[in-house]
Amino acid sequence: MTLLTIVQNACDSIGLSQPSAVIGSTDQNVITLQAMANTEGRELLDRFSWPATQIEVTHTSLAAELQGVMTTLAPGFSYITSSTFWDRTLTQPVRGPLSPIEWQALKARTATGPYASYRIFGGKLYAYPAPSAGNTWVFEYQSTYFCQSAAGANQSKWTADTDTGVLDEHLMEMGIIWRFKKKNGLDYSEDFRSYEQKLAMEMSRAGGRPILDMIEEIPTRGVYIPEGSWA
Repeated sequence: MTLLTIVQNACDSIGLSQPSAVIGSTDQNVITLQAMANTEGRELLDRFSWPATQIEVTHTSLAAELQGVMTTLAPGFSYITSSTFWDRTLTQPVRGPLSPIEWQALKARTATGPYASYRIFGGKLYAYPAPSAGNTWVFEYQSTYFCQSAAGANQSKWTADTDTGVLDEHLMEMGIIWRFKKKNGLDYSEDFRSYEQKLAMEMSRAGGRPILDMIEEIPTRGVYIPEGSWA
């Protein structure tokens, strides 16, 4: 579905006349529904780490603490997915994100540890100790892209009637309905209950969460020996 069809379907459920256009409309109800569509997209991203909105980044390390600006390294950046940051050249994890306390403690010590750690500070990616130049660093991050253009370009807001949702569009439609009713003082309790049930179902289907394993297979601390053939 497109933004236009999502809003039109929402209007049918609410009891409003279907608009012929959403973007650029002067109808206050349509303007509100457009705002609700953007709110719903942002709220869904806050509720769950959706695999559909995650992006993988490959970065060539620099021989410096400052590795670059996050919005350049990872457009639409929200946060790095936990335990996905690896130095593929060395087959080692890059530990983090470090807290300010951990970062300052590392900087104050002479020992640097067995492998690099990272911190995001001021919208920039820092590594300590400074890695060798040319290593292949890879991580996944949660983006702010909940919709896309008709041409497939990622977007953080609806900008055209032909835009389509990246997440389940029926769920977004249900979210728009209860939010609109709440804003206008209408009874939204049943709509909200149905929405929460649908949301829980979509999160369970989305996956992306590991099965609990009492044996740690991906080390994140201590000494790590890369897998491989060695004499």
